[in-house]
Amino acid sequence: MSHVNPRRWWALLVLATAQFMVIMDTSIIGVALPEMQKDLGFGQGELQWVFNAYVIVFGGLLLLGGRLSDLVGARKIFVTGWAVMIAGSVLAAAAQTAWVEIAGRAVQGVGGALIAPSAMTLLMMLFTHDPKELGKAMALYGAAAPAGGTAGVFLGGVFTEWAAWQWVFVIYIPIGLATLAATKLLPDVGSRRGSVDVLGAVAVTAGLALAVFAVVRAPEVGRGSTATILQLVGAAALLVLFLVIQKSVREPLMPLGVWRVPRLGSANLAMTLLGAAWIPMWYFLNLYLQQVLGYGAFASGAALLPMTVLLMIFMTAVTSRLMTKVGAKPLIGGGLLVLAAGLVWLAAVEPTGTFLVDVLPASLVAALGMSLAYIPAMIAAMSGAPQEQAGLASGIVNTTYNVGSALGLAALTAVAMSQGADRLGDLPELTEGFSAAFVGAAVIAAVGGVVTLLVMKGDKAVAAEAAAPAPQGEKVSA
Repeated sequence: MSHVNPRRWWALLVLATAQFMVIMDTSIIGVALPEMQKDLGFGQGELQWVFNAYVIVFGGLLLLGGRLSDLVGARKIFVTGWAVMIAGSVLAAAAQTAWVEIAGRAVQGVGGALIAPSAMTLLMMLFTHDPKELGKAMALYGAAAPAGGTAGVFLGGVFTEWAAWQWVFVIYIPIGLATLAATKLLPDVGSRRGSVDVLGAVAVTAGLALAVFAVVRAPEVGRGSTATILQLVGAAALLVLFLVIQKSVREPLMPLGVWRVPRLGSANLAMTLLGAAWIPMWYFLNLYLQQVLGYGAFASGAALLPMTVLLMIFMTAVTSRLMTKVGAKPLIGGGLLVLAAGLVWLAAVEPTGTFLVDVLPASLVAALGMSLAYIPAMIAAMSGAPQEQAGLASGIVNTTYNVGSALGLAALTAVAMSQGADRLGDLPELTEGFSAAFVGAAVIAAVGGVVTLLVMKGDKAVAAEAAAPAPQGEKVSA
């Protein structure tokens, strides 16, 4: 029996705080963007990179963060990640030009890419002794993610309306320092020998970044333009190069054998589509509240709080219990379908709508779907990986969620703009554009739910596969 850490629940608080802050970093700047544009001189086409610089670097480097966590030690990488996050926050808050701001956001993304997989590795180390405790811990940890996303919108409104936009970055400095002070609660595991696949890290990061860049710029330069096609072809070539490197080097960044872990592939597909539906939902919902219903920054953030409360309640008190009774597959598939239903409901928003009729009930249904799917998908993606590859599995699942979020937001933004969401002041056209985005997100979530129910193995099948001996001559790698 593994050693039980008596301070594991206090350690979980540190890890959940880190998860909350890392995810909040993708959303807190949303309502502050117009003020940042005025002060820093962003062009209309450049402004999106305040968001995308973080997401691209974060998603692209998560695999490297997971590998470093496995080799150097999760606690050391967790500490390093927070130091980098604080440095990026200082740079972003002090920026006087647009490109310094973007650089600060990219540095924050590096910090987040180190924090996220190391935090998940530490959580698995703390709670693998008891499946029930692990489920509860994962529920608390997982609830910090959507709560961080929604709280970011709310706090961004508070800071922008009553202080200054710089505070959306300043907030990370004291919280980061307090987290560093509390890392003594975390288990310390020594480093192990191994090498870092730098070439593979460069290839996968560049490939993912170029793919997101192409999708983000496609509405501006044309989806069928030569530039867009060349960028997508270049991204595909880099990702193929990454796979070739993984097969040829002695210690790859992502051993391809990891995909033989039961449900890793299907769970990551579900996480990709979950991110591609959920993140655009809150993004366009916030725009609908502000640009159509006329809410201010603070009121818009406050209007999203009911979703946060529901997510926290269900993830901590309901989903973990359901996991032990019905397993991951029905919760992931069913949760995605419930999310799709909420998005279809949101697509019926009206230019003369109200919060109580057009927003609240539909957003709660969508949040229910998210709360049912997110934790089971995380557990399904990681539960079969051995401890020495927990950081890798965590890096993969975080990468798929964030890349899905970035690509989904870019694609659905293009859909919304083509349907009138770029016509500020024309409420019927704006609403039609936002409605189209909600429909697109619903399609993504519905596809994810159906594919999960058709393809993913159930818990009994996974347990039987894990118990079966590996064929002679084949080493089952995780």
